[in-house]
Amino acid sequence: MIGDSSGAPRRALATDEPHERVRLGPMEAAVFETFVVPRYLSLFGDLALEMIAEGEAAQVVHVWCRTGYPDRGIALRLPGAHIFGVDASSAALELARAKAATMPTMVSEYRIMEDIPAPFPAAAFSHAVILHPLVNVLDRRRLFAELARLLAPNGQAIVAMPLRGSFQELGDLLREYALKFDDHEVSRAVEEAVLARPTVEMLGAELGESGFDFIDVTLRPTTLTFQSGRDFFEDPIARLLILPDLRLHLRLDESDTPLAYVRDAIDKYWSDETFELTANIGCCVGRRLG
Repeated sequence: MIGDSSGAPRRALATDEPHERVRLGPMEAAVFETFVVPRYLSLFGDLALEMIAEGEAAQVVHVWCRTGYPDRGIALRLPGAHIFGVDASSAALELARAKAATMPTMVSEYRIMEDIPAPFPAAAFSHAVILHPLVNVLDRRRLFAELARLLAPNGQAIVAMPLRGSFQELGDLLREYALKFDDHEVSRAVEEAVLARPTVEMLGAELGESGFDFIDVTLRPTTLTFQSGRDFFEDPIARLLILPDLRLHLRLDESDTPLAYVRDAIDKYWSDETFELTANIGCCVGRRLG
């Protein structure tokens, strides 16, 4: 780490090299299932389940399934479905298998997948589901192309993720940091990240460019509340999803200098009230016709 004339520590932004897939260890997988799923990921899963198209003899692929949520909900919506989950974390998949075993009528299989393409033939599935993927713009397009490959004609893709405006309070504090310490790299990264996070129109257009039709995008704004900056940064929701998402979009390296400023600023500005963080929950569905 180096310094500048203002005395603020400076650090390089991460490169555009492909990021390593986030893997949950055994303890993290348990924490994810216990705290992240019911308090945060369910916001995306509930919306996805509302939009899933019913059908007989469904074959469902759940990409980056983590601990297998909302697979039991999918099994209830699609009786007789065969659900295939893939993820990079063996610990998360073990937990997904254990959960599936508690539902005797659920037919499922879970496999390791380090990166796309998935270990399945083309046109093998009636539904493809993904919740809150940790992807940048290029990864997002690769992911949508892979969903199109996996789906049979008339198959349905269901993608739920944070849309533009999500976590904007963190972006505002990072702008403040950049202005205070004359950090042009962080300032530029924040603005690029804002533009990279899709709007409703962008998400639908990107799915359309990947070969999908009859596209529909639903937006459901909400807020997440935390007691302090430390509470936010130590919360499993932030540690396992929001902060990795933020670092990915900002291309930040492992140095936490800007984020440490954000933590202290939250404690300062919200010292007498809860910190509310905006999350714009979006779910996009589309049909693969050809």
